[in-house]
Parts: sequence; C-alpha cells; structure tokens
Amino acid sequence: MILPPATLGMLGGGQLGRFFVSAAHEMGYKVWVLDPDANSPAGLIADRHLVAAYDDFTALDEMAASCAAVTTEFENVPAGTLDYLAKFVTVHPSAAAVSVCQNRIAEKRFLADNGIAHGPFAAIECEDDIRATDDGLYPAVLKVARFGYDGKGQARVASRDEALHAFHQFHNEACVLEKLLTLDFEVSVVLARDEQGAVRCFPPGENRHRNGILDVTIAPARASSAQRDLAQTMACRIAEALSYVGTLGVEFFVSRGELLVNEMAPRPHNSGHHTIDACVTSQYEQQVRALCGLPLGEPRQHSPAVMVNLLGDIWHGEDRRHEPDWSTLHAVPGLRLHLYGKHQARAGRKMGHFVVIGEQAPEVLERAMAARAAIGIRDE
Repeated sequence: MILPPATLGMLGGGQLGRFFVSAAHEMGYKVWVLDPDANSPAGLIADRHLVAAYDDFTALDEMAASCAAVTTEFENVPAGTLDYLAKFVTVHPSAAAVSVCQNRIAEKRFLADNGIAHGPFAAIECEDDIRATDDGLYPAVLKVARFGYDGKGQARVASRDEALHAFHQFHNEACVLEKLLTLDFEVSVVLARDEQGAVRCFPPGENRHRNGILDVTIAPARASSAQRDLAQTMACRIAEALSYVGTLGVEFFVSRGELLVNEMAPRPHNSGHHTIDACVTSQYEQQVRALCGLPLGEPRQHSPAVMVNLLGDIWHGEDRRHEPDWSTLHAVPGLRLHLYGKHQARAGRKMGHFVVIGEQAPEVLERAMAARAAIGIRDE
C-alpha cells in the first residue's frame, strides 16, 4: 500500500484531475500535476504544477523521482509517456489499457475480439475502406480514431459519397464508421478495479447529450433491473479483459432494448460527477484507492441524483467574462454547485456542473430541470 503523506502524480490538469487532487488531499496525500496549461484547474490546487508537455522527459523524470504512483485524468496522454514512467514508478491504468481506449479502431476491435456487444462499424484508414463499406451501414457517423471528444471530429453521413467528403474534411485521418442506431436511451457505468481484480460498480446513470456533449445524468438510470445488471456485468468484463486498475467509465447505447457498448474512458467519467454528492465513496476517491493499493470503498448510492453540466454558453458579456447569477442555484434545496476554476469561458467548454439530490427521484429530476432552465439552459 502507498499511504499518506506520499506524493501522487496526475497527468492532465482538467476538472477530472482537479477532483482527484481534492479527494487525495482529503485522504492526506500530496499531488503533483503535469499539464502544459499554466492555468489548468487541477494545477491551480496541486502541491506542485509541472507546466510541461506530456513528452517532456525532464519533467517526467522529476515526477518519477518524487511521486510514489502516477495516474491520468484523460485518455489522450501518450501511451509512451505511461510506459516510460512505469519503468520507475507505479502507474495505473497501464499504457496497454489506455492505448485501447484512446483509439476508436483499437477499441472496436477489442470489443469484437472479446465478444462484447457493440454496434456495426467499419475501420476506415483510406478511401478504399469507405468504397468497400456495405450499404446497410448507412446512415452512419464517421468519427476520427484519435483525439475526438464531446462531438468533435464526428460527422453524420448518409452515403459513401458523404463519408468520403467527411473523410477528406478530417484530412484523411484514420476513422471508424459507425451505423447510426435507433436509440431508446443511453446509460453509463463507472467502476473501480484494484490490482487483485476486485471490482466495485456504481449504479448505472442515464445520460442525455446536446451537440455531442453530456448535458444531464439521471442516477440511478431509469432502466429495468435486468438492463442495469447487464450493463454492470459487461463493464466488469471489459475491465477484466483490459487487466484494468483504476476508475473506468463505459458508455452504452440502448437500441431497441439491446445494450451495446459505445465507448470506454480509462479515467473517471463526466457521468460520475454525482458520486461526490450522492454516493458513499466518489469515483475520485476510488481512483486514489486503486492507485495506492487501498481497499476499494463502498459505491452505494444513498440518494437519487441528477447532474447538469454547465457549459461556457451560459456565460455572457464581452468574451463571456460574466458568470451567471449563481444565487439562483444556491436557492434550490438539495443542490450543490461545482465550478472548475477555468480562466476563460467559451461555447461548448465544460465550466462546472451542479448536482441535485433528494429522497424521491421524480422530485429530484423536476427540481434539477427547473434549475437548469433558470440558469439559462434551453432545450433546442
């Protein structure tokens, strides 16, 4: 076990890293953050912020010499960086696990190879791959294999010609072409797995997206008990097949009653933010525990919860420098506001979130959606 007051390392300085720093601090650890942005949210509260690129070996050597263990808060840290650090210090999750999750082609092939249900897809690495696609795959979504998130690097296409055009728009980068499915709803499972293979799953959450960005999570999901159980079972199979250690998020489509894996995230997940306020142990504390070899905590959810993302769209004035009137939210019973400390708001950027908890799920959802409207978030 790695015990306090040891120093832990975090690759990435966004809001997920910030919550990890807070959880680690509460448990008595120190945290160093490596992120090239001098204003990164996690770096602002870390014990030390190394302002450097993820392949800056001088900074990596310094982190390896001072930290007892290192983790990551986003999947696009180069796998080579994790491999390099693992020569000197404990690193979870492994480079091998992250490399699967950071490439959509590798991810889809992993699911297929392990017999885990997923939607129809084709790997696209050149124009001929598109020309060879079956008519039944359309309409579809073309997604870049690397560095696409929150709806970026994605295009809906109705034919091979449209897919070719989108492929050119993406500068002929490797992509996956996924059949556009009829969705009943979307769910996600966040879990933690330790080095001994013990797994603790949080109850599945039900997710709503706007413009490819998570808007609302309702937890627990309004799915059947069989669907919730199957989602957890499938997520556990993925974690085991990856030999995963840490906190993992798995997103599912529910299409005509069938659960299909959409994608995996080798880190805490946006849809698990509510675990801070509504569960015995948060997903971030679980990340600390798994990294340090501590027993995993109890993931039981003690209250129904609804999480609402706050994007930079609701900031106003010149350059979006003026924040909304937060008193509107603070007046709502059972609501907790979390702001990430990002130095500049912009449209589509995640600036914070709020969580509403209570005793009755329908009442919690009603209060959350009323608060969402009051702060200026409109349904399109």
